Amino acid sequence: MRLHDDSYAPVKTGKRHLGEARERSNRQFDDDESNFAKRGRRRQLEVIDETPDDGQRWSTWDQSTAGERGPRPHPDWLVTELAAVDRELGVLKTGKEADVFLVERAVPDTDRSCLLAAKRYRASEHRMFHRDAGYLEGRRVRETRTNRAMASRTAFGKEVIAGQWAAAEFGALCKLWQLGVPVPYPVQILGTELLLEFIGSADGTMAAPRLAQLRQDTADLPDLWAQLVEALSTMARAGWAHGDLSAYNVLVQDGRLVVIDLPQIVDVVSNPQGREFLTRDARNVGTWFAMHGVVEADGDELARLLAADAGLRTSSAI
Repeated sequence: MRLHDDSYAPVKTGKRHLGEARERSNRQFDDDESNFAKRGRRRQLEVIDETPDDGQRWSTWDQSTAGERGPRPHPDWLVTELAAVDRELGVLKTGKEADVFLVERAVPDTDRSCLLAAKRYRASEHRMFHRDAGYLEGRRVRETRTNRAMASRTAFGKEVIAGQWAAAEFGALCKLWQLGVPVPYPVQILGTELLLEFIGSADGTMAAPRLAQLRQDTADLPDLWAQLVEALSTMARAGWAHGDLSAYNVLVQDGRLVVIDLPQIVDVVSNPQGREFLTRDARNVGTWFAMHGVVEADGDELARLLAADAGLRTSSAI
């Protein structure tokens, strides 16, 4: 993988106590030691004050609650030790609402490490919620003032939306992972930062290519189409549409298809435009595969299949 930017913004670091009281005598008091001396004896606390180097931070694993971590059992490759350090390696992707960074989480002086994709939603003044009104249907909150702030796109409203998008994506990834849909394993969420499984080479030098960037002469496109139909069908049976699916939101790693970028995931039942989003997803990918020679690919037929899987009534518009 060629990182888009060889530099990276340093991550704010903090201080952590690495040790506690360790000066505890295991020996028994001498029989002739006075009771006063026994009562006056005090344990000493040894505190080691260390800070990670620039561009690093302590692992944030312990800052996320149980409900903000990925499904159990956690994969064997995932580093959950609290002594681990996160080191930012570079930028994987920049987008309209969020940027994605490559992060290594490793325990110093051990062979325990893993690579993560850190998806961070931008500050409200730098964020562009592109065509988001339709996606937010069905995501209203109880507070009227909050709903008004979201509708008018105030700074506070955008922060609420960012939180909803991050939470919606993380929650959907957790459920889809458990259903067997090919998505990155969702490691944890902390505020508006999502830490996800990195899809790419083991050493982080090569990210998995997007479907649109795949070399057509080496790819088994009919098999990838079949994988995608199965993934979308599983999502539809669970009541969801991707909402913004295209050949740019699908990765291919060693012949395996992985669906990504799900902050705008749509509940096709509660969202009044659910069918439209589902149909658009199907037509987008169906058209791409058909244009690249997959004779089985038919966006309209896929839309009808997904609508049936989702339990939606047959529509003549499809």
